[in-house]
Amino acid sequence: MLKKLIPNFIFSLYHWKLAFLGAVIYGFPSRKLKVIGVTGTKGKTTTCNLIAQILQGAGFKTGMATTVNFRIGEKEWINEYKQTMLGRFRLQKLLRQMVREGCQYAVIETSSEGILQYRHRFIDYSVAVFTNLSPEHIEHHGSFENYRAAKLKLFEAVAKKEDGVGVYNLDDSNAEYFLKIPVVKKYGYSLNLPQPLLKEGGSLPKGRVREDLEQFQISNIKLLSNKTEFDFDGKSFEMPLIGEFNVANAAAAICVGLSQGIGLEKIKEILKNAKPTPGRLEVVNEGQPFTVIVDYAHEPASLEAVLKTLKIFNPRKIIAVLGAQGGGRDKAKRAVMGKIAAQYADYIILTNEDPYDENPQQIIDDVAAGVTNKEIFKIIDRRQAIKKALTLVQVGDIVILTGKGGEVWMCVENGKKIPWDERKVVLEELRKFL
Repeated sequence: MLKKLIPNFIFSLYHWKLAFLGAVIYGFPSRKLKVIGVTGTKGKTTTCNLIAQILQGAGFKTGMATTVNFRIGEKEWINEYKQTMLGRFRLQKLLRQMVREGCQYAVIETSSEGILQYRHRFIDYSVAVFTNLSPEHIEHHGSFENYRAAKLKLFEAVAKKEDGVGVYNLDDSNAEYFLKIPVVKKYGYSLNLPQPLLKEGGSLPKGRVREDLEQFQISNIKLLSNKTEFDFDGKSFEMPLIGEFNVANAAAAICVGLSQGIGLEKIKEILKNAKPTPGRLEVVNEGQPFTVIVDYAHEPASLEAVLKTLKIFNPRKIIAVLGAQGGGRDKAKRAVMGKIAAQYADYIILTNEDPYDENPQQIIDDVAAGVTNKEIFKIIDRRQAIKKALTLVQVGDIVILTGKGGEVWMCVENGKKIPWDERKVVLEELRKFL
């Protein structure tokens, strides 16, 4: 109600002043770092983690802040704030800590919400990465165009730098909007551009797509249940992360590494031993004769990408446990997620995710509205939903749990947060089951 009565420019000024104050208090720490911002709808967290691992592995002490985890050098810890992008004071404080501990780089997952609230202001970004774009947070932004415009601001900030670098997913139809911004040096990657465009060595000839862009083709992708193989610019790579979408995440990270003068051979060596991101397509294994996977997928595009990826396990059946966010967030996507789940899963168990002040049963019913011709179980208690999945699973099946991933809280009514560790709960229930 208050927001409707106060003009938007007052809120903008408020957020700007907070961002400025945070930077002043902590002494504008980003000026002493090379800051890499990663934005998009899917893949931001994993891309950040891969970039940080490449930089760290190449000898650069690196800090990182993502939805899931933080990093300073070799030290990592979990993000317990349930924010993709920290608030202005916390983020500036973390950047100051990175400087104090000798970091040369900071990798920041940069969200549209953070940009709307000016959390990106007074952070001296040098590199911007665009992973992809699909509808999300539309109620908050007002339209998809506004959502995209918020993310474009990261590239507008980098364009002001004399040595600014942009990295682009050329397979996304929105890439053209990001490419229009005059960043000095541009790197693009593609999994889908036609092979005839390739020159010897594997990269696209300049001028065939854009003359101001270093373009790289990913080809010969082999998706296995324990690793992924692919060619980048004609050179073979291997990594322990699975799924085609992780190839795109890796390609973005490789481009960042190249932009910072790290050679392909060194990047290849680092990625071969890359550490998967907690709660992102994470296999939970207690020696059971079926597969259990935890993933964060909380919007339609990421849910479909994850469910498609499960085919590499050759499952007999897929049991999907999912829900949708409350708090008025993207209500339109709920039925869409139900429809996607019905397309790929054999059994669907709908449960709580983060209801906030909404009625959990209503959220579940909204998701169920998109499901046809599949058996649905509606179980509000998420632990009980996991138990139900384990009663349905048989040898060779997959249980896929989406929506929570590596989060440590479940947000319910009256601002209350309940501790929740999906992987821990799954392990507890698996041990009882086995």
